Amino acid sequence: MDLNTVLTLTSARSRDDLAALGPTVAPLAGGTDLFGEPQTHLTGLVDLQSLGWEPLTVTDGGLDIAATCTIAQLSRLPEAIGLAAHPLFFQCAAALYGSFKIWNVATVGGNLCASLPAGPMTALAAALDGEVLLWRADGSDERLPAVDFVTGNQANRLDPGDVLRSVFLPASTLRSRTAFRRIALSPLGRSGTLLIGRSDADGGFALTVTAGTVHPVQLRYDSAPSASALARDIAAIDAWFTDAHGAADWRRAVSGVLGEEIRAELTHGQGNPGYSWEDAREGVRA
Repeated sequence: MDLNTVLTLTSARSRDDLAALGPTVAPLAGGTDLFGEPQTHLTGLVDLQSLGWEPLTVTDGGLDIAATCTIAQLSRLPEAIGLAAHPLFFQCAAALYGSFKIWNVATVGGNLCASLPAGPMTALAAALDGEVLLWRADGSDERLPAVDFVTGNQANRLDPGDVLRSVFLPASTLRSRTAFRRIALSPLGRSGTLLIGRSDADGGFALTVTAGTVHPVQLRYDSAPSASALARDIAAIDAWFTDAHGAADWRRAVSGVLGEEIRAELTHGQGNPGYSWEDAREGVRA
């Protein structure tokens, strides 16, 4: 929809241009969330795309995803690399409530900053122990675990004038075997609950629960838990909520079922052993 209170649009060329951001001036990336509802408090926008950030950068330590990377760009990365966790990129992209047109405009950072419970980029970043880089309005940088970035329904750790710069996914978790489960009340509906399990090389097990909770919840174990222990811990989560896309008790119940499916798959399934991180870097260059 039109934002008819916006009077200025600034194309940022450097970090200095972000000084214009504040309570009434918002950053603009893809704009799919920003233009999705009235923003009568806004008088200006600062375009982040003009900063020219590289969407995806593979380093020795992992994968750096610019906040302005589109969902479409991210979804195509798995075909280039082929690490054990690579199915998650497309799976989480496909969980986005929107058409392919949205994929080509919506950004990873925008999905995180919208901070909706069903945001699949939040699920991806949290499940792979991602780290977000925040550019604070005072000029400082802050890094924090992605699982802690979203604090509630449409609430996060950003203050007015701050910008989410990037998300870093470590190579160690990109080598992990993963399992993905999602359920919605209708075939193309917004996620009612979305769970991602991860089995690490050292035997550790992590289950990340999103969409059915107001913020990501991660359950971590030194080794694969028993069925009863996992069921108990899922039932004990206190962040379930009710809205048009599902009731809290339904979300808790189906998450228990899906969590057990994930546990069984990662405990007994073969999975994809993936390739070395060096092979992945060559694949991206190609």
